[in-house]
Amino acid sequence: MKALIDYIISWLCYERPEAAKRVAYTDDLQLLDRYDVLIQPNGCLGRELVVPDMQSAVVRQVAKGKYIVTTDIVYATFFFVSRAEELIHKQRDIHGRFLARHSLLGQDERLLCPLLDEYAGVLLQCLGEPLPAPGFAHVYLTHDVDSITQYRSLRGTLGGFKRGEWRQVLRAWSDIRRDPHFTFPLLVEHDSRVTHAETVYFVKQTDGKGYDVPQYSLSGKDYKQLRQYVLDSGAKLGVHSSYYGCLPTRPISHLHRSHYLNNPLPTMRQLAEAGYTDDFSMGFADHAGFRLQTTRSVRWIDPERLRLTGLTLHPLTVMDTTLSAGNYMHLTEDEAFRLCRQLIAEVRRHHGEACLLWHNSNMDGTSYHQSLYPKVLNLLK
Repeated sequence: MKALIDYIISWLCYERPEAAKRVAYTDDLQLLDRYDVLIQPNGCLGRELVVPDMQSAVVRQVAKGKYIVTTDIVYATFFFVSRAEELIHKQRDIHGRFLARHSLLGQDERLLCPLLDEYAGVLLQCLGEPLPAPGFAHVYLTHDVDSITQYRSLRGTLGGFKRGEWRQVLRAWSDIRRDPHFTFPLLVEHDSRVTHAETVYFVKQTDGKGYDVPQYSLSGKDYKQLRQYVLDSGAKLGVHSSYYGCLPTRPISHLHRSHYLNNPLPTMRQLAEAGYTDDFSMGFADHAGFRLQTTRSVRWIDPERLRLTGLTLHPLTVMDTTLSAGNYMHLTEDEAFRLCRQLIAEVRRHHGEACLLWHNSNMDGTSYHQSLYPKVLNLLK
């Protein structure tokens, strides 16, 4: 438990070890002789799961340079970054996902304001430490490759002919670059303009059944052309694991994102035990915002075993489909851009990580994402 608490305090101090040494998590006020800040426990960490106080941190100054934080910001951090909330609230959608509308964050301003980053700022101020300068600790431009092409498969070809799209099918078969979903050259061009970003393409490694359809072969010619575009551009490959929670036995990467953003706690434990180092699934599918209540990456804490794992969670700032889909937010392009600007401003203010998810299949010109994406990228420069 001590290692867990020490990590949370260090993380709240923006990983500043000397600052973290001046903080204690205790009710013993006599320890103010040895520490500058005491965070009072609410008695729940390690005993029972309760919903934390969602208000601003309450701080009491007891002497010059000595403070007591009466809001249990350590437990609140544990609650959100471990996803303990999902053990309390059992509601799920038809895909088994925990959505924003199931969360105590709801679909309002609480989801758009990273509470844990606010707590971290309060703690730094009590310690007399400077707040981090506005900016981006890291920028991730990520793309889920649900399909490499629209027409260059038996299923795609038959569907195209059935809809009378035979000209498009023939063009795609004559040149992969003429297939509507093969938008990787366009993505590479856009992403290259954000010179400080890291780009990751999450590639399916599934059996290709049910909701994992369509599946493509990693030994096929189309995938090899995709892989060439990715690696030549300096981007990385990540694992886009199965809708059904199955992890590949021989993953192509230690970077991970779940299909449909479906990452229940057992899957997260599997990821940690299988040696994955980074997960990029931490966003709500139905509403953009800060699911972890932070803009910063954080190591996942197993809420049932109370164990700090080696799996780092990267908060998803926004996903394209969340903005536009009729069963999600269903925003216009102008509304979507305004929301992206608000979220990215929060990331910048807290010196957090900006993580975008745009699907290659949504860049085919049939939706506003082809024009929205470069405008959002401009916010990161």
